[in-house]
Amino acid sequence: MKACGLSVSYLPNRRTFDRRLKTIYTDIKERISTMGNLFVIERLVRPPRVVATDTALLKSNGKVWHKSSMKQDVVPRSGIDTDARWGRSRTKGWIFGYKLHMISSTDPLSTVVPLSADVTTANISDKPAYTDTVSSLLPETLKKIHYMVADPGFSGKKQYDFSLRKQFQLVCPVKRYKNTPEKRLKLADFYESALGQVIYSKRKISIEPLIEHLKSVFRIDPVPVKGLDKVRSIVLLDVLLYQITVYYNCKVLKSDNPRRMIKYMIDC
Repeated sequence: MKACGLSVSYLPNRRTFDRRLKTIYTDIKERISTMGNLFVIERLVRPPRVVATDTALLKSNGKVWHKSSMKQDVVPRSGIDTDARWGRSRTKGWIFGYKLHMISSTDPLSTVVPLSADVTTANISDKPAYTDTVSSLLPETLKKIHYMVADPGFSGKKQYDFSLRKQFQLVCPVKRYKNTPEKRLKLADFYESALGQVIYSKRKISIEPLIEHLKSVFRIDPVPVKGLDKVRSIVLLDVLLYQITVYYNCKVLKSDNPRRMIKYMIDC
């Protein structure tokens, strides 16, 4: 309680917390990047030469707003989160809600942790959000990255060029077609090479289980609140709490597997 700046004799009411949730999103996002950088500079994760990025759709709180009603700007019933939007998952189909964007470390021999994160509505594609999520990384972390692995949704000329300007290579599955440009064929060659396959294989053992673990521990699918500002703050607070808990396990408890104890520490 004292660590949060609260006293036992006076606790802010629910409406005060609700107002604060609408304003702290940017601050939390910066703190996540700072904590990610702390893991790197204190060598709690191995030098992140390979990092991974991925997204996860999160269902909205309440009833869905069908596209036909949305186009007419008609809210047919109460309980609909009018900030949420439709997004499509390759495995789960269409989902009405929000999207978590994340970059993480990948070495399972150390600790796989979030390095930066963001939240948007579900209709925002992976490509435009990628630039902002990468830009959130602090310079000390960014300069250690050699490769960023991602699924095909991130594969685009702007994303490859942006990554090269940041001095690392984006590695995505690249399909070959009859008229595929030579520059893109080189990307396909690297992805299909032995080194490319080793690098890309790190994605499935790092960021994918990490996101599922976050969703399970903090029960953020569906999200517990309505409105983009509140959803951003709640989800990113959970990411930050996860980082802090892992850091505590590493530094204070000296745990060999800090992720294992997190559910017990937050009483899930």
